[in-house]
Amino acid sequence: MKLEGKSALVAGGGRGIGRSVALALAREGAKVAIADILKENAEAVRDEIRQMGREALAVSVDLTKRAEVEGGVQEAVGRFGNLDILVNSAGWDRLEPFIESNEESWEKIIAINFKSVLNTTKAVLPHMISRGAGKIVNISSDAGRAGSMWEAVYAGAKGAIIAFSKTIAREVARYKINVNVVCPGLTETPLLQGLRAQSPDTEKILDAIVKATPVRRVATPEEIAEAVLFFASPEADFITGQTLSVSGGLTMV
Repeated sequence: MKLEGKSALVAGGGRGIGRSVALALAREGAKVAIADILKENAEAVRDEIRQMGREALAVSVDLTKRAEVEGGVQEAVGRFGNLDILVNSAGWDRLEPFIESNEESWEKIIAINFKSVLNTTKAVLPHMISRGAGKIVNISSDAGRAGSMWEAVYAGAKGAIIAFSKTIAREVARYKINVNVVCPGLTETPLLQGLRAQSPDTEKILDAIVKATPVRRVATPEEIAEAVLFFASPEADFITGQTLSVSGGLTMV
């Protein structure tokens, strides 16, 4: 198994892409801490992993609050002894024209999608630096690479993840820490289902994105998880600061 003896923290691991990432890491031998604001979701994924015969920990944490994140990381380190892998998969969005958006929605989108990444990275890096090894994989979006209709603030936050990750990759390469980004296209998750149900207009926009995707479908969470697994594995030891789109060809950059 690729990750035997490794430990991981999956931020936003209670459902959707995060859940699939947590299960994929466990399948390859990692001990996994699932950090999520919804305790019951984190516990459900923990139980799935334990049924696989792997060690898992559910951590109830608001990823937008630095003190809670620090506490959650300490809990995971206390249980596992160290943290080798960090995956940031928390995300939230609301489709609307920017001119109709308000500051409240801006703050929520930026906090969940970008500030959470700052919080977890800040909390985990000292442990990785002290050990001289680590893998960080951040989930961005193709919206952050090419923009996306009615997702101006979300696209901005996801673009910030890409730029942040490249910078951190440069800063910590000397410690043998790799930082990479996976950019999904539309993926069949509870978030996507909620966006579809938001209004007839949002459903039309999402259908148009699918039609513009060369493979003409949305991704499964498991397909995104496999890309994350690659970046977290020893096979990617010489890869850092890179951005990989897993979007059926929606963007080709």
